[in-house]
Amino acid sequence: MLKNRVLGVLVTLSCLIAWSEVNAQDKANSNPCPSDLETLTALMLRDLPSYANRVIQRQRLRTPRKPPFTEPQRPDLSDRPSAPDLYIIVAGKAEFEPLPLTNLQYQTILPDTAQQVFFTTLERQYGGRSVVDLQNYYWLFLTPTEEGWRSMLLFSQLAALNKGDLPLPPQDASDGAIGQGIDLWLRDCRAGVIPLRETGKE
Repeated sequence: MLKNRVLGVLVTLSCLIAWSEVNAQDKANSNPCPSDLETLTALMLRDLPSYANRVIQRQRLRTPRKPPFTEPQRPDLSDRPSAPDLYIIVAGKAEFEPLPLTNLQYQTILPDTAQQVFFTTLERQYGGRSVVDLQNYYWLFLTPTEEGWRSMLLFSQLAALNKGDLPLPPQDASDGAIGQGIDLWLRDCRAGVIPLRETGKE
């Protein structure tokens, strides 16, 4: 009788141990996004143009179309998500060398532990008979959480429209097409719907 009870306890313990191991493995696999920042960024930049362009299209459907600009008038890029005929062609050239944040903040908003990513985009603006290609620069702050990576802040420095002009000053781009595209991509990555293999790689 005692032997049967001991065997029953051992079986129960073995089942509990197996369940806990499976549960721990499920938790470890619950976040499908890559934990490595460079791998995550490569996948994100691969998909970012399509995500940002969908944001632009949705904004365009909700916003009355502005008349196309004509020379010598400059296109209004201040509200980039609703700017007419703006398309993101490619995103890339990621760099990961961080800038020290303590010397750049009057009040501490972002800790030095925030992960920084610098990247560029090639964007095309159509208007009237003109087509303008713009290479713009972005500074992204990401933070890892229990649920996965999240975007904290995005700055942009937009290219000058004419050769010889000074670049436009940096601005907060978190709510623009690129910033919203990043948020949507990270959401889908956390949900496990992003293919985690780079295009062209086996």
